[in-house]
Amino acid sequence: MVRAFRNAFYLLAFVLLSGTGCREPVEETVTPVQIAPPTPGASAIEQLGVRVIAKHPHARDAFTQGLLWHDGALYESTGRYGKSALRRVRLEDGVVLAERSLDSSLFGEGLALVDDRLIQLTWRAGIAVVSDIETLEERGTLRYPGEGWGLCYDGDALVMSDGSSILEFRDPSSMELLREMTVWKGDSPMRHLNELECVGDELYANVWTSDEIVRIDRATGRVTASIDASGLLTRMEALRADVLNGIAYRPETETFLLTGKLWPHVFEVELVPR
Repeated sequence: MVRAFRNAFYLLAFVLLSGTGCREPVEETVTPVQIAPPTPGASAIEQLGVRVIAKHPHARDAFTQGLLWHDGALYESTGRYGKSALRRVRLEDGVVLAERSLDSSLFGEGLALVDDRLIQLTWRAGIAVVSDIETLEERGTLRYPGEGWGLCYDGDALVMSDGSSILEFRDPSSMELLREMTVWKGDSPMRHLNELECVGDELYANVWTSDEIVRIDRATGRVTASIDASGLLTRMEALRADVLNGIAYRPETETFLLTGKLWPHVFEVELVPR
């Protein structure tokens, strides 16, 4: 009887101790919350094409990186080391009216006009070359970090691309970074943004290595239109040319001037539904 009572006591003590902290504590596993990046919403993207109004000659040696229209003439930044230049071109026949070569260490990129100054990016040097709009003579340089690809001026800031989905807004006098904006096409960042053109509240950007141009809302970063600019060159012309690159807007005709690296033509086009 005593033995049975003692065994029962030991059993009760074991049960109580087993439930009051005799086991090793188990570490709680916490799954981190994945925060999705902000997206601009599910607005429809307009599908556009181009209708050719006119076809103008273009220098076959021009590795076009930046293009703009001002006061009846084309201004063009060309690339490649040892061949980069700033040019004024007569649209009707492609004649180069004035030209200044860049230092052989610089690879010319995007081009913008701010008042009477042409600002020309370079690819990897972190240098923007500032030139006089009338003489094309160099006035000085500005510095920025990273790569320079496309450039345009929206009236307040220089808008700059570097081949990613991010556009940088910079002070036109100092190149100081004012803000950044991610460009969204639907729910995905729009990568490979290259040559830029500012038109009112919208930006137009070449998508590198493609025949697509996107129209971007400057305030939100949303792609509002996808423009198919394929088929401008013949098959034989395309064999000798590089990618589509170069957008200039002609406000007096409300048309766009499109060309590419080593292209034989500048195409004057209007945007039409696709």
